Amino acid sequence: MEDYQHFKPLILDYYDKAQIALTEQEKQNLELADFGLNEFAGIGLSLVTFINTERCCAKEMVLLPGQTCPEHRHPVIPELDYPGKEETFRCRTGMVYLYVEGEPAAEISGTLPESGKDYYSVFHQIVLREGEQYTIQPNTKHWFQGGPEGAVVSEFSTKSLDEYDIFTDPRIDRIPRIEE
Repeated sequence: MEDYQHFKPLILDYYDKAQIALTEQEKQNLELADFGLNEFAGIGLSLVTFINTERCCAKEMVLLPGQTCPEHRHPVIPELDYPGKEETFRCRTGMVYLYVEGEPAAEISGTLPESGKDYYSVFHQIVLREGEQYTIQPNTKHWFQGGPEGAVVSEFSTKSLDEYDIFTDPRIDRIPRIEE
């Protein structure tokens, strides 16, 4: 597995430029998710989870330029009495290309990753610029990508159960992560 720690200073710089104050512990616990694909710069995500309780979750994510969080959904989990995660993305800096179920865009602004490009099926485009936000309902397929300068994105949601996310690409494993 590739060592992605050389990305950490760059990612922390994104948080600093967005004026997102992180404690030393949060910096140490920065999650670098590669989705088990070992292609972090192209298909990956960096995040800090501030809170994740039975009722709410708050995260700050960094997307490098062109970096993609692959298509997935947050399903209903009857055995846990879980209605699926509802999440709101708010762009703090940069630009995010968000794709959800709905009328496909005639042309998308993002670029499908070469690896696994056949596993992307939703192309209704929402472009989030600084200060803009969008709410994704539970069990809705979606994927998102950092714009040309990357992005810092706040996520506000109901309880996050990432281990239950269903990815369109069967190669993906949400649990693998690269941590210090």
